[in-house]
Amino acid sequence: MTDPSELKTIGLTPAVYCSDQAVFHVTRGVPLGDALGMASDFLFLAQALSKDAAYDRESDRHAWAAHYLTAMSKALVDDVVKVLTQVPASRKEQATE
Repeated sequence: MTDPSELKTIGLTPAVYCSDQAVFHVTRGVPLGDALGMASDFLFLAQALSKDAAYDRESDRHAWAAHYLTAMSKALVDDVVKVLTQVPASRKEQATE
């Protein structure tokens, strides 16, 4: 079994799209704990910006910043989930036998 501290992002998850093409992707090889920590930081900032957006009716800059931070957070979490839910090769071989 793989030591959880050795698990890293696989880098297959896009984050932000422009003209139906992914502009950003999660980087491959980031330790999962670090990736989740960054997602948590992004979500904390997005929450604060969302609150600011609720009170600042004259500008949408807070809302857009929160939108992009949540998109990046989702990509990080989705990439971590892909790593944690993939079936190890040894278990795949046992299942086919």
